[in-house]
Amino acid sequence: QDNSFEQFIINYCNEKLQQIFIELTLKEEQEEYIREGIEWTHIEYFNNAIICDLIENNQTGILAMLDEECLRPGTVTDDTFLEKLNQVCATHQHFESRMSKCSRFLNDTSLPHSCFRIQHYAGKVMYQVEGFVDKNNDLLYRDLSQAMWKANHSLIKALFPEGNPAKINLKRPPTAGSQFKASVATLMKNLQTKNPNYIRCIKPNEKKAAHIFNEALVCHQIRYLGLLENVRVRRAGYAFRQAYEPCLERYKMLCKQTWPHWRGPARAGVEVLFNELRIPEEEFSFGRSKIFIRNPRTLFKLEDRRKQRLEDLATLIEKIYRGWKCRTRFLLMKRCQIVIASWYRRYA
Repeated sequence: QDNSFEQFIINYCNEKLQQIFIELTLKEEQEEYIREGIEWTHIEYFNNAIICDLIENNQTGILAMLDEECLRPGTVTDDTFLEKLNQVCATHQHFESRMSKCSRFLNDTSLPHSCFRIQHYAGKVMYQVEGFVDKNNDLLYRDLSQAMWKANHSLIKALFPEGNPAKINLKRPPTAGSQFKASVATLMKNLQTKNPNYIRCIKPNEKKAAHIFNEALVCHQIRYLGLLENVRVRRAGYAFRQAYEPCLERYKMLCKQTWPHWRGPARAGVEVLFNELRIPEEEFSFGRSKIFIRNPRTLFKLEDRRKQRLEDLATLIEKIYRGWKCRTRFLLMKRCQIVIASWYRRYA
């Protein structure tokens, strides 16, 4: 019920993960259809980039203002930090505070004076400002780092590289929020170079007990995890897409015109292949560089046909090999019989 600085940065990380989920699934999915020239009706979805900007913006972000409060001279308290938030973020649509200039929250009794509320992608969360400044300013002083670096244990020395006298930095050590922001940025950069798969876990009930299914809780999670938008995009789009060359290479054995070799462009070969297989036109679309298949069942049928064709080809190869082997043996026996007969007639 009481959320402080720790929960704030955890929720910030969740926002960034949700943002990359949106970019790699919903946004990229729809942009690919546009790039490939596929007819497409754009599906609206909530992009939480505005919330991430509220937290991490270098000038007006909450973390930037928290760092500014920790570094500025004079009396700094959690109340002065909240006052600064109320001045800078008052008009932001995802920021709520009882003390801000926005009059719609002045009489909101569910929002205490010492708190602010952020409307995250997964719902509204209220944060107690008490302890924000101290926790963000929880620095590891330079002399302590140097003392730990001088330890004989190699692991301890490795954990405190900033204590190395050769790397003394006279700058003030970064705050906890700045370090966490840098770590999240590194994580996002790493994820963007990968092809991640997402597994969404749904809690059936608050007690996490067996055989209890809270429909309202499940619907809430599905709505705020962005699953509805994802399902809408997937259902309206295509389940499978592949470049023409590998598609033709994989399924060319299903058509006499493309097997064993197709001499023309790969796209033309795929068109001939799909026409020969009589796949309904509504089940696929030709993009600029890829073939798009709408229904997974169509892909499963292709795979079943390919499997059967491979078995037929294996049987054909086996039949030809056995015929060749028997004929080779027959010709060998025939030559041997002629040699034996000729030698027998010589001495007869």
